[in-house]
Amino acid sequence: MPWSVRVDPQLCLASGMCAGVAPEVFVLDGEHARVRAEAADGVEGVEPDERVLDAADICPALAITVHDGNTVIAPSQD
Repeated sequence: MPWSVRVDPQLCLASGMCAGVAPEVFVLDGEHARVRAEAADGVEGVEPDERVLDAADICPALAITVHDGNTVIAPSQD
């Protein structure tokens, strides 16, 4: 089952860390990052990949959220 991934443009600082970790999933687009080929609602389904979780965890603004169904799986809540 694909994960839902969202980058909140209001929080994103465009550090580029997500695109560096998972360039096939994230791209810098002007003043913020976005999920490549994201849907009109800003959410995109991506195949499960540890690098997507890593990108959410290292985002300095905590702008990336990853959901597996209804459960938020990243960023980690540790």
